[in-house]
Order: sequence, then C-alpha cells, then structure tokens
Amino acid sequence: MAQFLQQLINGLSIGSVYALMAVGYSLVYSIMNFSNFAHGGVIMLGAYFGFFALTILKFPFVPSFLVATLGTTALAILVERIAYKPLRERKAPFLYFIISAMGASILLENIVIATIGPTFRTYPQIFDRSPITWGPLAIGRLDLLMFFISAFCLIALILFIEKTRIGKAIQAAAYNIKACALMGVNTDRIILIVFGLGGFLAGVAGVFFGMKYTVYPQIGNITTKSFIAAVFGGLGSLPGAVLGSVILGTLETLVAGYLSSQYRDLIAFVILIGVLIFRPSGIMGRSMEDKA
Repeated sequence: MAQFLQQLINGLSIGSVYALMAVGYSLVYSIMNFSNFAHGGVIMLGAYFGFFALTILKFPFVPSFLVATLGTTALAILVERIAYKPLRERKAPFLYFIISAMGASILLENIVIATIGPTFRTYPQIFDRSPITWGPLAIGRLDLLMFFISAFCLIALILFIEKTRIGKAIQAAAYNIKACALMGVNTDRIILIVFGLGGFLAGVAGVFFGMKYTVYPQIGNITTKSFIAAVFGGLGSLPGAVLGSVILGTLETLVAGYLSSQYRDLIAFVILIGVLIFRPSGIMGRSMEDKA
C-alpha cells in the first residue's frame, strides 16, 4: 500500500507539469481548431530562459521564474504573429497551420542548437534535495513546489476564463469564433491573449521540467505526452486537459513502479490509440458538431 501511495504522489507531481503543457494545447485548439506543435519549442526556451537567468544573470529563483514566464509569453505571441496571423488573414486551410506550427517548432529547436549548442545543462541546486517524509512516504520538496504552483496557475486560469469578461469572450470564441466576430468581439485580440496565456504556462512548465531533469534542445519532445493528455481529456476542454494529464502521469508512474520504466511511453501511446478509436472526443471533450 505504501508503494502504491508513493507512486501516486510521484504521478500527481509529473501530471501537474503535463497539465500546464496540455492546457496550452487545449487553449489554442479551442479557438483555432488546430494543434500548436510549436508549443514544445516555447517550453524548451522557457527552460533555457530560467536556466540562464539563474546562472548568467545570477538572479534569485523568483526573478528568474518571472524572466522565463514573461519571455515565453512574448515568444508565444511572436510565433502567433509571424507563423499564424498571415494564414488567418488569408483564411488558409487548417493543414497549413499545422505545417507552419511544425516548421516553427523545428526552427526554434535548431536556433538553440546553432547558438547555444546541444549540450545538456543542469539547473543549479535551489531547494534542499532532502525529501519530506511522512511515515513510509517521501515527498520531494521540488515535487511539492511543482504541484502547488501548477495547481495555483491552473486554478487561476480557470477562474480567469469563468469569471472575467475576457474569459467569457474566450469561451464565446471557442464555441464559434465567426459568430463571435460578428457580435463585435475583437477576435484578433482574443487569439493574442490565448497565445499569451499558453506561453506563460509553457514557461512555468519549462522551468520546472528543467529543474527536475535537464535542459537540452529536444526537451520540447516531452510535449508529445501533454498532447496525448489533452486528447485523452478532450481537446478544447481545460478541465479535461488537467484530468487527462493527472491520469496519464499517475498511470506512467504506476507502470514504471510495478512493471518497468521501459513501458512508460508504451502506455501513453496505447491510451492515445484507445481514445482515438473508442472516444475521439476524449473524457470531457465535445464533438465537432457540438462545437459548431
């Protein structure tokens, strides 16, 4: 029983980071109806922003955290302005958006390789590595911080979406962006805000992922897991993205703990295939007919 609870705690920790990534996917999908694969590049640069703020600029953790999140917010907006806005203005097919997103992701990764290099980098030790023990259970201080800050960011985002005028406009645009524009809502501004929110969460996820593991140009590939979590929970649904991420993170740690870590990726893709076959809309997602 103690081992099960320990694996559950570990799963909640990594699931909270998956949730930050998955919500960014779901936000963009809910508005623009395509998967923003450039999101992984933004997360990767968020990890680098935080690392260099700590090591080169010698900032404390909180200012470094703000540098990373503000940097990824600006970067996500820049990607939207350069890679997606021209396509929106020309009313290009959604396939073009996906191709542009993949191109932006490859571009960001190769810019980092060409300028910074492919070397793996490790965050300096910021917090005490000794775990907090509670009976037979051990909780890492970093894992605890990851969980609470991720939960705070996600709750704040949901409250923003549900309780503010801009949030209501985002919900309206997610339901039908064309009708929203006809009602006088500045949809270009809404899209900008959505990408900014997604970029901010990408910065949070990038810093924590870099702190827990290492920083390298291909770190954005981990967003494959968050994409699976978003599909599992239901693309376009923020609560679904959070739920899918927590379930995926928990299942991965249970499989790694009771079977082998080699099966972690396998279980993720088995879930993806199963969802696509038996419930394409995910746990809490809506079908395209409902959205239209």
